Amino acid sequence: MDLLNTLVDKGLRRELPTREEALAVLATSDDDLLDVVAAAGKVRRHWFGRRVKLNYLVNLKSGLCPEDCSYCSQRLGSTTGILKYTWLKPDEASQAAAAGLAGGAKRVCLVASGRGPTDRDVDRVSETIKAIKDQNDGVEVCACLGLLSDGQAERLRDAGADAYNHNLNTSEGTYGDITTTHTYADRVDTVQKAHGAGLSACSGLIAGMGESDEDLVDVVYSLRELDPDSVPVNFLIPVEGTPLAKEWNLTPQRCLRILAMVRFVCPDVEVRIAGGREVHLRTMQPLALNLANSIFLGDYLTTEGQAGKADLEMIADAGFEVEGTDQVTLPEHRTEAAEAGCGSHEAGGCGSHESAGCGSHEGGGVCGTAAAAAPAAAPAGEPRTDLVAVRRRGAGTDLAPNA
Repeated sequence: MDLLNTLVDKGLRRELPTREEALAVLATSDDDLLDVVAAAGKVRRHWFGRRVKLNYLVNLKSGLCPEDCSYCSQRLGSTTGILKYTWLKPDEASQAAAAGLAGGAKRVCLVASGRGPTDRDVDRVSETIKAIKDQNDGVEVCACLGLLSDGQAERLRDAGADAYNHNLNTSEGTYGDITTTHTYADRVDTVQKAHGAGLSACSGLIAGMGESDEDLVDVVYSLRELDPDSVPVNFLIPVEGTPLAKEWNLTPQRCLRILAMVRFVCPDVEVRIAGGREVHLRTMQPLALNLANSIFLGDYLTTEGQAGKADLEMIADAGFEVEGTDQVTLPEHRTEAAEAGCGSHEAGGCGSHESAGCGSHEGGGVCGTAAAAAPAAAPAGEPRTDLVAVRRRGAGTDLAPNA
């Protein structure tokens, strides 16, 4: 296809595709899907080889959120029945992080529900960052605490944070249909604050909330303009007890097209498959590694994910390798720009949700024990509610985490 050849050439040059080209990727047929994956895979391998970066979520404070994000089980008025607890102590959070790091994770994402942190909350998280870094050489720490006030990003950076996540989630035009307690502009402002403080910015989207192809392209182009280093792609898990519980709009094929479009628009950034990969990609997860160079290991914030051991086996079986702490994730031109201290990058590139996010979305996954019997497959096109399980282990519980 001439379209795919053009997109590969542009991706290797870091040139922005046209909106028409991005929309055309989403409109390709199932017959052309493997060609689309192969083409986007060339761009992925050019910038990232066959490395897969592993990230691990620690939910520092679960539930009790005053925001009304429609996708989130921690939202105001949620009846999902998730774990609810206030702030983990630094040593508790460090112990939770250790499980993911032992499983091969390179980055720990510290997430807390809520509109945004108080200055006391920033102090708490700063202590947690120090505890994790003191006990683990080479670990990256990303904070995800909601909307930031002036000076808070700088304080997190000084405490040792490497990155800050805050997702745009959806297009500016549809944002008010998803959340009313804060605005799209508020989210953009927080990403810019992280950039300006010299933190590596992480910002992504949630697909499957009833948006159009145009909405998906709009949000990805907005991300390219903001230029974060990592872009988490979440696939909505319609969790019972949330307003979007009936929105089962995704197929494995559509998820692959979305990931390919993101890779073409953001060729040289860390594209992360975040929440919902187990539920919507299912047996196509290994194929998605040809498009994304990063995933979350184990469980998500309030829902269970695929067993950590199964994640590692999947990566190896697909012919990829786990990225080590001694390897640099981003291409040289992006790391050089970041080290220049300007908080932005030379070229446009382009992570979660869960109120503020950190690359996972509310929902995500099958039971995390590899030995568990696989549920019977639902008929094609039927909602896979059997793949959604509320997290009952790990942070905030006395049970061992899945990592």
